[in-house]
Amino acid sequence: MAAAQSDGPATGTPATAPGHGLPAEPSGPVRVDAWLWSVRLTKTRSMAATACKAGHVRVNGDRAKPAQTLKVGDEVRLRHDGRERIVVVRRLLLKRVGAPVAVACYTDNSPPPPPKEVAAAVGIRDRGTGRPTKRDRRVMDQLRGI
Repeated sequence: MAAAQSDGPATGTPATAPGHGLPAEPSGPVRVDAWLWSVRLTKTRSMAATACKAGHVRVNGDRAKPAQTLKVGDEVRLRHDGRERIVVVRRLLLKRVGAPVAVACYTDNSPPPPPKEVAAAVGIRDRGTGRPTKRDRRVMDQLRGI
């Protein structure tokens, strides 16, 4: 005789919100660093905590410490990889989820990243391409107006 099995922590399977396939809302508060990691805005939770400590994360305009709690509707600004990400919290998560689910948990109000042509025009070179040649340096100096 098989017992009725319910989703949730008792069975070891994560509980999901009905009809969405999204994880259920956490019952307690969610830390900023954990949420940034769970919605895939940073690669690791320690990178998110480091960004908070360095002042690169702001919640509703104020600098955020890693343990600051979030609520639905908060605006989170993250400076990461040379650009600023501005997101509004739509769902709170504790565990890391897949990319399609993560995108559904926030509204992205970030400005679009600069096109790659602009980076090339300024003289930013790809890593590992080696030292610029004399001709490359002349072109870069001409673009910079030197």
